[in-house]
Amino acid sequence: MLRNMSIIAEDEGMLKRAAKYLRKLVAEMQTDPTLLSREEFFASLDRGEEQYRQGKTHRINSAEELDRFIKSL
Repeated sequence: MLRNMSIIAEDEGMLKRAAKYLRKLVAEMQTDPTLLSREEFFASLDRGEEQYRQGKTHRINSAEELDRFIKSL
């Protein structure tokens, strides 16, 4: 990776393209509502486990059951 970065750093055109791509990538990450922080992700798992313990979950054992469940939403 470092070797590739040094190659890019030596070529102004490639450096500009890489910078443009990185700006785009960062912008996408900041606007993507599905991205979670590590803390948010593990909190979501904890909530799911608690819902499971309380019996507030749906068990789906087949594709047909999944299809029926999705259509019921």
